Formats: sequence, C-alpha cells, structure tokens
Amino acid sequence: MTQLQKKLSYYEYGATTLYACQYDQRFSYCAYVPKNYEENGSTTYNLAVIVHGTDRPAQKYRDAFADFAEATNTIILAPLFPGGITEPSDLDSYKFIKFEGIHYDRILLAMVEEMTAKYRIASNRFLLHGFSGGGHFAHRFFYFHPDRLLGVSIGAPGIITYLDTTKPWYVGVGDLEQQFGVSLQLEQMRRVPVQMVIGSEDIDTWEINVKDSPLWMEGLDAFGQTRLDRLRALRDNYEREGISVRYDEVPQVAHEGFKILEPVKEFFANILQDN
Repeated sequence: MTQLQKKLSYYEYGATTLYACQYDQRFSYCAYVPKNYEENGSTTYNLAVIVHGTDRPAQKYRDAFADFAEATNTIILAPLFPGGITEPSDLDSYKFIKFEGIHYDRILLAMVEEMTAKYRIASNRFLLHGFSGGGHFAHRFFYFHPDRLLGVSIGAPGIITYLDTTKPWYVGVGDLEQQFGVSLQLEQMRRVPVQMVIGSEDIDTWEINVKDSPLWMEGLDAFGQTRLDRLRALRDNYEREGISVRYDEVPQVAHEGFKILEPVKEFFANILQDN
C-alpha cells in the first residue's frame, strides 16, 4: 500500500484547490473529498475521475459530483488539461491520448498516483467519465487501460475511434501496435461496465465536421454527421465485439454536459453497489 502523505492541509479537504501534477507541472487537478474523511481514520474511499470538455470547466464538474461523493464515499478527481500545450491555439491534443510525444494517459495515471499518496483509495481501479472532449479521452483511455477501470462513462464525443482493425488510429485501431506498442485487450475490456450517454437533441455538427482541420481523417464521418449518429454506431460496434453497453439518451438535452449527469451518477452508483 502507498505510504500516505502526512499531514493534509486545510486545502486538501472538501473542494480542494488546484494542484500542479508533479509528473508534468503543465497539468493540474482538483478534487472533492467527502466531509467524513479523517486523516487518521480507517475508512477507504472509491475514486471517480471526471474529465472536462474543450471548455475546460474542471472545477464545475468536480462540484457537480459533490453530492455523489458524499453519498457513496467517493473522492472526485477532476484533471485540467489546459489549452495551448502543443501550440498556442491547441485545444484538442489531450483528446487523442498521445499527441506530439505527450502521453496524456500517463499524466492522468500520475495524478491518480498522487491522490493515492494523499488519501485512502480503496483500489487501483477507478470510475471514469468524460463529456465531449472528455468523452474523446474516456473511450480512448479505455482502449489502453481497461485494467485500471471500475467502469467508464463515455459522454457525447464528436470524433470517435471505432474498434475497427481495418482502419488506422484514430478512426480505428488497425495500427495500434505500430503507433503505441500495445495491442487491444478485448477480453479485459469486456469485463468493464460501459455507459454511453448523450442528449437526445445533440445534433449540432459545426465543430465535428471540419474537413480542412489538420485533425481530420478520412472515415471520421462514415457513421453520420452528428454526435448522436456516431455514438449509436459506437454502441453497436462495441456490442458486436461482446462489450455490453448501457446507452442513455437524455430527453430534450442538446450538447450540455451538466444536464446528462444524473444517469452517470446512477451508473456509477450501481457499479459501486456491485463491488
């Protein structure tokens, strides 16, 4: 077990301040720690990671899960992947796990390790939710680290990596070993509870069909123009590969991350009850 840091400061309880990740101080995170946490206690806590979208409201997502944290003895970790990392106009690099030599999955896992050094985390596996750009990150992180996940909730990603071995990364996974030196762990992935969640009115296309973008690849729009079409296709893709999916479309909601959180909390709570 990791040797716990002593002594926690006032700012490491409740809604914490933002801390630089010691693995790479360009990135930071905040947390929510339930009110019943005692530094010298014996209770262990679950961990849920909530990944922001392109607008990066990490602290707001942390706060939105405070009620869930209190109800389930769960610590919330909300990473902040700032814009402007690879170039001044960069908003998207974190979404693709590895980008210009930066391994964003390793950065997140380093944040998790820092949390386990501070708090009594029950397991090396954690819950993961991301919306929009965070949904990009969440489903791709799942491909590389299913062994670290208690469950994954994929919220309305616009550009999707399908489990298609005939297509290159990041339309598919055909060259995963050449790109990353790893192979897809489908058997492990099948053991992870998966949710896909989106608003039923999430039909805007202006941000996800920019074909003159340097990030565009042929085939990204093969399953439709909207996030709804593409997420439904990802659900079908997973299920063909033997991965069970809880699929939630929240009525009368557009691309609004804070309005789709109730089914996410329910999904997470069900997982915790079963573990």
